Amino acid sequence: MQDKKDLIYNCARKLFYSKGFKDTAISDIAQSAGISVGTFYNYYSSKEELFMEIFLHENKELKKECFEKLDKSMSPMDTVKQMMELNFQGMKANTILSEWYNKAVFEKIEKTYRQENGVNAVDFLYGDFLKIVEQWQAQGKMRADIDSRMIMMIFASIINIDTHKQEIGLEYFPQLVHIITELIMQSLTPPQK
Repeated sequence: MQDKKDLIYNCARKLFYSKGFKDTAISDIAQSAGISVGTFYNYYSSKEELFMEIFLHENKELKKECFEKLDKSMSPMDTVKQMMELNFQGMKANTILSEWYNKAVFEKIEKTYRQENGVNAVDFLYGDFLKIVEQWQAQGKMRADIDSRMIMMIFASIINIDTHKQEIGLEYFPQLVHIITELIMQSLTPPQK
């Protein structure tokens, strides 16, 4: 059974990469995997659930790749700026992850996924990056009066700003994200000497 689920997952991943979420139908996935549509539903309740599983895996891999490239010897300000930049570049370069910026598509996917998996099912924390924040807090390089997970949610909110480019105005990006990141980091870190 796991082999068939892996086959569905891999075929869907290829289709989502080549056609995107919107233009990939369950029947396309089933045909590519050599199964019936009914068999698809034995493994996944919806296209959204399958896409979100793939998206979360791709997101986790990107965060791991960003973390490996990160120069951890820099100041918290520069490290966070570099992490944000690596993340934005990686999200835009990955067809599946770039669906994050397609507001109409991603809102539908996330809503369906949350309904099926619960409110806390989607965790976009950076994993190992949380450990760096905790280390900075212990070293006095970052405010310790704010919970480290809350700080991670602040960073996640910076990334979410990018999904509202249209409402804010495209002419302000990416400068807006850089300025907001800098202002937030200034409030989270002691003045540099």
